Amino acid sequence: MIQTDSDSSRRVAYFYNRFIGKFQYGKEHPMKPKRIIMAHNLIVNYGLFRQMDVYLIREAQLQEIGKFHDPDYIIYLSQFMSQNKINFVKEYCSANNESVIPENLLEEFKLIIKWSQQSKVKTENSEFKVGDSPDNPTFSGLFSYCQLSSGASIDCAHSILTGQADIAINWSGGLHHAKKKEASGFCYINDIVLCILELLRVYVRVLYVDIDCHHGDGVEEAFYLTNRVMTLSFHQYGDDFYPGTGQLNSVGVGVGRYYSVNVPMKPGMSDQPYIEMFKKITSRVMQVYRPDCIVMQCGADSLSQDKLGGFNLSIKGHGACVQYMKSFGIPMILLGGGGYTIQNVSRCWAYETGIALGQYIDEAIPSNDIYYDYYSPDYLLHFPIKQNVENRNKTEDLNKIVSTVYDYLSHIENAPGIHFHDVPFSFYPDMDEENEDENKEQIDQKQEVSLNELEQELGISNSSKNEISVQSNSRKIYSKSQQQDL
Repeated sequence: MIQTDSDSSRRVAYFYNRFIGKFQYGKEHPMKPKRIIMAHNLIVNYGLFRQMDVYLIREAQLQEIGKFHDPDYIIYLSQFMSQNKINFVKEYCSANNESVIPENLLEEFKLIIKWSQQSKVKTENSEFKVGDSPDNPTFSGLFSYCQLSSGASIDCAHSILTGQADIAINWSGGLHHAKKKEASGFCYINDIVLCILELLRVYVRVLYVDIDCHHGDGVEEAFYLTNRVMTLSFHQYGDDFYPGTGQLNSVGVGVGRYYSVNVPMKPGMSDQPYIEMFKKITSRVMQVYRPDCIVMQCGADSLSQDKLGGFNLSIKGHGACVQYMKSFGIPMILLGGGGYTIQNVSRCWAYETGIALGQYIDEAIPSNDIYYDYYSPDYLLHFPIKQNVENRNKTEDLNKIVSTVYDYLSHIENAPGIHFHDVPFSFYPDMDEENEDENKEQIDQKQEVSLNELEQELGISNSSKNEISVQSNSRKIYSKSQQQDL
């Protein structure tokens, strides 16, 4: 059964590219991008996509990624393009005059030539922590994987800023551990930071909420010194649980003091106390901080039965947090994150896509889903949580956390006023200039043509009738207003 609530009128943009689910960290690695395809299939089979604007995501350009990440780190990662991508870029750039080649492809072509000219390409680097541990392996197409994830999150911000959507979703994003020049915790490029930086071009205050079982350390670190972003992380902490950061007294520094909020918990956390504490803290944050936009990382490793997480949340408990943040009625971006029991991750993100649309799914897995066998033995969307699991979080300890957070929040200025000194250049069409000149139109046309050719080359183009949205770099392949299928 699918129930609909009274708040089902908000326009939702959904960003997806099936190509991103085909990357592999390695056979034994717990991170499985395949879960993104599985979630998408449920979203399609439950009919949710018909109520959204669906975009085929594109790769973030090098200069976009450079808004946060170190140039040397980006160049180092660029050596890990897929062979298909390398072959296409080389063939395209060799066959065309430089004046008609899109700038992003030209930059990548120069990097490809650079790496090919070096007799010995490094695959490990102790400084960047890429390929030097099982957590952050190198694999074919690693850089393209990062570009797709980041491109979607950046365009989520664009769809919100231009009023194309009230809620934007990118389940391939949420890679919250990546640092400025360092891979960490299965994450290489921090799409969340790139997304928030775009939002800050227009919005004064952005609230980042993280319900992954692991602390959102990379995002917190990026905004630790500012009051433009409040980071709020609910996570497991202690007993050497990764990443070992996010203690209660980690509150920010300088202007950013008290704008980093951490809610550390012990293993076994269940629905009722989690939701109760979540609502108490987020309601006070919303009252005090009054953000212009919410970016929410919905890591599903906080669910029961996760291979790496120690919480005992149900899908409905996890989704209740999404619903509560949605109830404030301000622009919102939903991103993926952790989650290592992949059939439960896909269930969770399909359910939360429904929540974004004002629908609550409580049905069996559609029998025509190609991953149907993954959901055995019950073949239901909502799986049972573990029984007889000790919740090591005592009520008095949780109350103390809430009290301490309230005290920290009392130190900050209500809805701090911040003056814009500069609005930086946007990579997004029409954000800075209302009128397009002839040269800009030619550049946009080149980008569209090259994207189409690249999609066909890689076999990821879903339709020859794809609509080009003049206000997004991602290609709109389905609109809520359309009557035909994808």
